[in-house]
Amino acid sequence: MAEQTFKESFKVVGGQLIDSVKKLVHEGNVRRVIIKQGDQVVVEFPLTVGVIGSMIAPVLAAIGAIAAMMNECTLEVERVKDKPDAEKGAA
Repeated sequence: MAEQTFKESFKVVGGQLIDSVKKLVHEGNVRRVIIKQGDQVVVEFPLTVGVIGSMIAPVLAAIGAIAAMMNECTLEVERVKDKPDAEKGAA
C-alpha cells in the first residue's frame, strides 16, 4: 500500500526558520521541506527516515545563511500521513 502524504505551509521570519526546520526534523513524519520567498522556491530538500545529525548539519548551515538574507518566507512541508492503529495491524 502506498504511503499517503499531505502538504502544509506556514510563514516564518528569518530568525525562526532554523528553529522551525530543526523542530520538523525531530518530528519524524516529514518527507520534504521547501523554503519559498513569494512564489520563488529558494531551497528544497528531502528528509528521509533515519537522518542523523551529522548529515543534516550542512543543510541547517545553508538554511542559516538563507535566513540571514530573508525577512519573511514560507515553509512548505510534505508529511507522511500516520496510519491508524487498525491499519497498522497487530504484531
